[in-house]
Amino acid sequence: MAQVFPYTSQVSQSPPVAFILVARLVEFFVRRVAVEGSSMVPTYVPGERLTALRRWRRVRPGDVVVVRDPRNPGRWLIKRCVGRVGSQLDLRGDNVDASTDSRDFGLVPARYVAWIVLSKQHS
Repeated sequence: MAQVFPYTSQVSQSPPVAFILVARLVEFFVRRVAVEGSSMVPTYVPGERLTALRRWRRVRPGDVVVVRDPRNPGRWLIKRCVGRVGSQLDLRGDNVDASTDSRDFGLVPARYVAWIVLSKQHS
């Protein structure tokens, strides 16, 4: 005689729940970021879309990061880390003439970095 499990009917309903959970996890760890302004030209141009991961490791010189603006925490900036002094980061834009960066607002606490940019999104 076959054994009938009482939760069998619920199993068929779990894929949508699993999909939603996976989507939420991906949303938490992965972000698409749109470039605004010209501070990172020629590396990234306005309108370009980038893929970024939630900061999972220490920021290293050379990393491009998405960081809270130290002067306006409601605003996000895309900058390159050029140096680290303890837990403080020296952030610069690749386009020196058009960038507001650590030369203007000083070193930035590493905890302000939320995302590390991985790549450009190609259409």
